[in-house]
Amino acid sequence: MAKKLAAVAGMKRAALVAAGKVKADVVLKNASYLDVFSAELRTGDIAICGRQIAGIGDYEGETEYDFTGKVVTPGLIDAHVHIESTQLSPEEFASLAVPRGTTLVIADPHEIVNVCSLEGAEYIRRAAGRTPLEVKLMLPSCVPATPFETSGANLNSADTARALTGTRFFGLGEMMNYPAVAAGDEEVLAKLLAAKHADKIIDGHAPTMSGKALNAYCVSGARTDHECATAAEAEEKVMRGMYVLLREGSASHDLTNLVPAVNDKNFRRFALCTDDRHADDLAREGHMDHVLRTAVKAGIKGELAVVMCTLNAAECYGIKEKGAVAPGYDADLAVFDDLEHFNCTAVFKRGKCVAENGKKLFSDRGSVPVAVKNTVRVAPVTPDKFTIKLKGSRARVIGLRRNTLVTQKLVEEVESRDGDVCLEGSDLLRLAVVERHFASGRMGLGLVKGYGLKGGAAATTVSHDSHNIIVIGDNKEDMAAAVEELKNIGGGMTLVRGGKAQSVPLDIAGLMSSAPAAKHVELSAKLYEAAREAGVYEGIEPFMTLSFLALAVIPELRLTDRGLFDVNDFCITSLDAE
Repeated sequence: MAKKLAAVAGMKRAALVAAGKVKADVVLKNASYLDVFSAELRTGDIAICGRQIAGIGDYEGETEYDFTGKVVTPGLIDAHVHIESTQLSPEEFASLAVPRGTTLVIADPHEIVNVCSLEGAEYIRRAAGRTPLEVKLMLPSCVPATPFETSGANLNSADTARALTGTRFFGLGEMMNYPAVAAGDEEVLAKLLAAKHADKIIDGHAPTMSGKALNAYCVSGARTDHECATAAEAEEKVMRGMYVLLREGSASHDLTNLVPAVNDKNFRRFALCTDDRHADDLAREGHMDHVLRTAVKAGIKGELAVVMCTLNAAECYGIKEKGAVAPGYDADLAVFDDLEHFNCTAVFKRGKCVAENGKKLFSDRGSVPVAVKNTVRVAPVTPDKFTIKLKGSRARVIGLRRNTLVTQKLVEEVESRDGDVCLEGSDLLRLAVVERHFASGRMGLGLVKGYGLKGGAAATTVSHDSHNIIVIGDNKEDMAAAVEELKNIGGGMTLVRGGKAQSVPLDIAGLMSSAPAAKHVELSAKLYEAAREAGVYEGIEPFMTLSFLALAVIPELRLTDRGLFDVNDFCITSLDAE
């Protein structure tokens, strides 16, 4: 009864504020605001009562902000992100994202859940809850991503159904096992059906799917896709009723390529996302404000880009009372200089100013629970473990392509000597994925072309999505030393040259750093600089590109701890080629 009375009193006060009979709690004055329903700029004071917008017009407030010459928009929404991929704790991620205008993210914690099971998702939820950043958690649908790798956890359809009850998870995370959906795999379909029964949204992940295979994927209930590579692919998915999320991350820069698919008739079916955004890019370029700038440069009108980043995202995910500057909507607002450069001067969350002039106005530090620490368990690895024996002179090789996650399936002539490949004088490097959850000693071996490293090895415990250790190098000694270094520091990134290691610890599940964002960015910058000096090519993100070479759901060739994986045929394949 007390709650009901309080709610009625709150509604009464909001109505009185809206009618101009009593002062608002907060009023934003003298700014233009974006009417996202018409994609037009309008004028009027914005009156806030409690956590919601009470009215727009001529108002007085107990607290007033003068935003003359500024533009107020709804708070920005990242429609799909893996917070773990920033390599920051949720608190530190919020400290960089919120001052840039982001107030809500749709977060899929499948990185940390693949390592720590649902305890990892609970850590993300609790840590984010200490900040103004609103996080809608999706339940990872693919733990592991495929049956062809070893992860630290395994969630089946029964686990999925149980976890989707209640409010802990907002929906089902991206269904990456798209071939299994199209093939009618009953266990995979049971997960999708569990989400439907729980009335939860289903995120998609369907690179290159089209025609009848895409129809099969859509009928399963997947509503979104962020893996489009071409405008034609995006257009087909919109025509099939999907929302297409235009991605601008650190490793994937798809937005510009997809802009030709967007027009005045269909723009309401597009939203914006980062997917994977590294800490140094967040600190240097920004979060969703950077995505908006990129969209405008690519030819999307600023007003439309903001609609995609607010109302479209909210409606896509069925989030009521978000995404608009209008009475009755939550007072989640961002204030920008203009809708071209998107320099953010203030951010409001639930009616409270939480950031000004790029600086956060909230405290956010918390402790890291034991459940997500000390997660690197590796059997002894010696240099001889990286020996690659070929039956003949031709090998299947993972070919890297610059500025994209998609790889090429190459066949190369490879010389062998004394029962091992001889790669001197070539652009080929050894690649290995070492199981790190159960110290099984399992290791997959492969060859990579187009990375560029010389005289050393690079390794990381971030290797999507099972997050075993992935190591690349031109000599076996440094590769073994790199694995040992990651074991000693509890996970992270390392570059080893001549036995000497330069590292960045990621002590939270081997994925994220508990250090302040500025410190992590500083260490990462030095490591990336060292990787460039060691020969890693421009257009190849030294560690993020490396981490995706184990992701067995993006074409064409990948490597898991169980061996070389052909994504097109969706099976383990031999390193030897005919």
